[in-house]
Amino acid sequence: MTRLLQRYATPFITGLFLVSLISGIALFFHMGQSWFHGMHEWLSMVLIAPFVFHLWKNWKAFSNYFRRAPMALALAISLAAALYYAVPSAGTERARAGGPPHFAFASTILKNPASQVAPLLGTTPEALVRTLTGAGFSAAASDMALADIAARSGKDEAALLQTLVAMPR
Repeated sequence: MTRLLQRYATPFITGLFLVSLISGIALFFHMGQSWFHGMHEWLSMVLIAPFVFHLWKNWKAFSNYFRRAPMALALAISLAAALYYAVPSAGTERARAGGPPHFAFASTILKNPASQVAPLLGTTPEALVRTLTGAGFSAAASDMALADIAARSGKDEAALLQTLVAMPR
């Protein structure tokens, strides 16, 4: 079994890295989000196993890198790049909403009461509350923020957004 894992570690790293590379580029350019998001997340997690086997197989050669400056420099630059993106968004609304700007925008809209969002959807607050109630959002009220309606109804915000998008205009 060990020989089999060692034999296939590098080929699987190569294949899964290419999948991660292509899906990552597509996600960066906001192309095929529905195709690539799950693929990128899950297969990047699967990539961990062959990576560990590859390290195990090549540990002696790999450990030599830690004796030279390029590895320390590469790790320091990688950490700095990660912190560049992580630190500014820590604790902000963008970090909570996550992802592309349209997610953050939707999150901002959901903070408003149904009475203020209804005109944006071309409907009345009463009709919006009826639609939400009919879709299982039992806590729907026109003076309540849409995010609170979802939370108090035991549903997530994505389900509420789907209901709003499906509303007849």
